[in-house]
Amino acid sequence: MTGHYYEYHFTIQPVVPASEILIAELGELGFESFVENEDGITAYVPEEQFADDLLDEVQILKSEEFSIDYTVKKIERVNWNEEWEKNFTPILVDHECSVRAPFHEKPNTRFDIVIEPKMSFGTGHHSTTHMMIQHILKNDWEGKSVLDMGCGTGVLAILARMKDATPVEAIDIDNWCYLNTLENIERNNCEDIKVEEGGAELLPGRKYDVILANINRNILLNDMATYVECLQESGSIYFSGFYTEDLPIIKSACEKHGLKFFEHIERNNWVAAKFSF
Repeated sequence: MTGHYYEYHFTIQPVVPASEILIAELGELGFESFVENEDGITAYVPEEQFADDLLDEVQILKSEEFSIDYTVKKIERVNWNEEWEKNFTPILVDHECSVRAPFHEKPNTRFDIVIEPKMSFGTGHHSTTHMMIQHILKNDWEGKSVLDMGCGTGVLAILARMKDATPVEAIDIDNWCYLNTLENIERNNCEDIKVEEGGAELLPGRKYDVILANINRNILLNDMATYVECLQESGSIYFSGFYTEDLPIIKSACEKHGLKFFEHIERNNWVAAKFSF
C-alpha cells in the first residue's frame, strides 16, 4: 500500500447528468472518492490503481453530448471522512432552510434537512438545488401531490414534505441516488415519501399537482411530454439543470405543450424556472 493518490479534476458541460455517469464509470476503475464542484467533479484513485491509460475506456469522455476536460496530479493519501467533514459546510437558503450533515450543529431555521451523501457527492451545494429550494420555500405545498424527478439525495422531496405536501414521490435513475434518498427520508422522518429507481418510463398513468425536475436540458426536452401528461390541469412544474442561455429553448418547448412561463431564478448562470397551465 502506497501513500499517495492521483487527483483528477474534471470540468464538465453540461454538469448534469454527465457527472453522475462519469462517477459510475470511474467507480468501476477503482476511484474511491468524488467531490461535487460547480463546474464538474474531483475524483481520487489510489496510486496502485493508476496507469497512464486508465481513462482510455471511459465512454462518456468520448461522447459528443458533453464537453469534458481534466487535469491530474499526485497527492498524499488522506483520511476521506476527515476531508469530507472539513469541506462539507452547511447550506443556508434565504435564512429559512438549512441543509447539513449529521455532525453539524442544529441551526435555528424553520426547515432543517440532514443528509449524508454517498461518495461525498450530491450535497446540495449546486446552484440548481439552491434555486429549487428557493422556489419551494416561497410557494404553498399543503396537501399537494408532488413528484421529485431526478431526486439525487432527496432534498427537494424532503422539503416539499416538510411543507405539508402529500403524497410525495421521488424517482432517480441512478442506484446510489435511490439508496441515498431512502436513507435521507428516514433520517428526516419523512418515511412516507415513496422512492423509486427508474426514469420517465415509470410515469404514464400518474397525476401530480407539482413536478420538480432538476435534471438537464436534453432530458427535460426529451421527457417533457411525459411530464406534462402527468400534471394536473391546475398544476405547476419547476425545471432546472440548464443554463441561462437555454431558457428560451425550455420556454418554447413548454409553450408547445400548453405550459405558460411564470417566473425564474438565476444563480451562477444556472436557471430554475416555474411553468403552469
